[in-house]
Amino acid sequence: MFLHFLLIYPILLTTSSSSTHTRANCNHVCKQTNHEFPVRYPFGFSDGCKIRLNCSTTGELHINKHRVVNLTSDHILINLPANCTRPFDEIYQLRTKNYDLTKRNELLLNKCNEMVNNCVVPTSLIEGHLTRFKLPKCGSMNRSLSLACYSDDSPGEAEFMNLTGLKNAGCKDLYSSITVDLDTNSRNSSSVSMRFQSVELGWWIEGDCDCHRKAVCKDVKIGDERVGYRCNCVEGYDGDGFGEGDGCRRVSKCTASKYMSGDCGGTTRVVVLIGGIIVGASLVSTIVLICYCIRKRTNLRKQKSAKRLLSEATGSLNVPFYPYKELSRATSDFSEKQRLGIGAYGTVYAGKLGNHEWVAIKKIRHKETHGINQVMNEIKLLSSVSHPNLVQLLGFCIEEGEQILVYEFMPNGTLSQHLQRERGNGLSWSIRLTIATETAQAIAYLHSAMNPPIYHRDVKSSNILLDYSYRSKVADFGLSRLGMLDESHISTAPQGTPGYVDPQYHQNFYLSDKSDVYSFGVVLVEIITALKVVDLTRQNSEVNLAALATDKIGKGCVDEMIDPFLEAKMDTWTISSIHKVAELAFRCLAFHGDVRPSMTEVADELEQIRLSRWAPKTDSYTTQDQDSSPVTVQEGWLSEQSSPSTSSLLSNVVQ
Repeated sequence: MFLHFLLIYPILLTTSSSSTHTRANCNHVCKQTNHEFPVRYPFGFSDGCKIRLNCSTTGELHINKHRVVNLTSDHILINLPANCTRPFDEIYQLRTKNYDLTKRNELLLNKCNEMVNNCVVPTSLIEGHLTRFKLPKCGSMNRSLSLACYSDDSPGEAEFMNLTGLKNAGCKDLYSSITVDLDTNSRNSSSVSMRFQSVELGWWIEGDCDCHRKAVCKDVKIGDERVGYRCNCVEGYDGDGFGEGDGCRRVSKCTASKYMSGDCGGTTRVVVLIGGIIVGASLVSTIVLICYCIRKRTNLRKQKSAKRLLSEATGSLNVPFYPYKELSRATSDFSEKQRLGIGAYGTVYAGKLGNHEWVAIKKIRHKETHGINQVMNEIKLLSSVSHPNLVQLLGFCIEEGEQILVYEFMPNGTLSQHLQRERGNGLSWSIRLTIATETAQAIAYLHSAMNPPIYHRDVKSSNILLDYSYRSKVADFGLSRLGMLDESHISTAPQGTPGYVDPQYHQNFYLSDKSDVYSFGVVLVEIITALKVVDLTRQNSEVNLAALATDKIGKGCVDEMIDPFLEAKMDTWTISSIHKVAELAFRCLAFHGDVRPSMTEVADELEQIRLSRWAPKTDSYTTQDQDSSPVTVQEGWLSEQSSPSTSSLLSNVVQ
């Protein structure tokens, strides 16, 4: 208690003058339930204040009827709960002589006569997750009538939102709003924070500049018209910055080391009152304690800031946060015995959480900005999709300098492991075809069902995971990107895995859904041949599997590249279906993207091939298809007595 009081006392000391300061015409302190809630000029709680606030009996601040979430030197963030019957005209109550809507807002509207422009966050995503957002479902919201979203994406550096585009839309209801803070370099950047059910207001003071001599005056304009000004203290000073307010005060830079060397000067003592007893402590010991606490508090604040950044990036889609200690305990302190494998972006461990379920825990290797962007990107995308053949993200952690993702556990490893005989003795053709079909359906879902579409950009056999029943689960969205409808090019060099990268994308940096189609075509060839995608031991013309396959298929020599494991068990249907899949792969591997089929067409064609078998019931997953059944694999280690090991657990590495 004493340590905590020492920590906050200097803050109370420096703010006491402003906290108790009540000018003749403006009360800056709200007293409720024996607590004081001070605010800086120009805010206050009486009619004489430049910007009037209200204070509830519980200490919540309100502006008009809206709860204030945050006050800064230039913005007011308020809460705007989703409401199906809020009249659209209420938006104009947020535009006064002292504040207005900023361009960071995206308004969610209902019952519009005409379409309005789309926003960064697609309304289809919001409508599909109303329950998860805990937002009310309005009676008029159905598949044929969707929410509309309006944002001001006009060029220029204007601060405030232009509502001209809404005049002809005829929207009846103001459902809610989203505050979006985008990376300034790209509208499609993964560095984006979103706060749902909130509105950001930019504020100002009318009149000519009246700032403290240690403050800078900034003119505030709406369009070309100056409406007022703000004051901001220069570096090294703190305060409201206004001449009529508390002005600016120098921020003390005295540290414990400076004090010990005599640089701070003086022998001032700090006196604190605890429980009515006056305690005197030398400034030396006080500063040492304060510095220790502030350092500890700063580290904690950095961790919380990182968590908030990731949480906001998910769009508040309820992705659970796991403490580092819990994940460390689940993996026996990330022991080698529970390591599943090592990939390009991190190491994956098997872990058992409190609910006694096994999970895959990926510890990210790259912890710099690039790594955080990939983590945020994967969380954001996996939180927005729902498909039985996409791997499920169970949570994340960013503590102790670590970035960790938690996925559902895939006990049968990756498709690549089975094709390369790193796991088991080979997959039957029926299982391979089903895996291919399910994978194609998952990628087609990303391309066609999502708006904007999602391009995976790293489709490969090692990113196709297999569950207990050998069901396909597509993983690793670290490189995935939203395919914005108005842009088809990217400015960064292509990323991906050699052997899978679309040659047109590699040459022209051209990103589209057909880039994933090419990569999937390579996977189809892997399924047929069980050959490595890139193998330097093969002759030069066949080092690249895609080149080898297009040559063989083009010459009608498919039989020469079929996996010998399949040849021993081939019947008429198997031979026919392998040839059909090879022909489909050949079309997917076309150099020009516009010649390739879409993933929806690929998925439909694979489904037709799979269902063409004369006896569908024999196509089920049986123990005859494998040397060990999924049940045997599961029971081999899923017991309280046995611990997972590298030999008994399958690698869930996302390369």
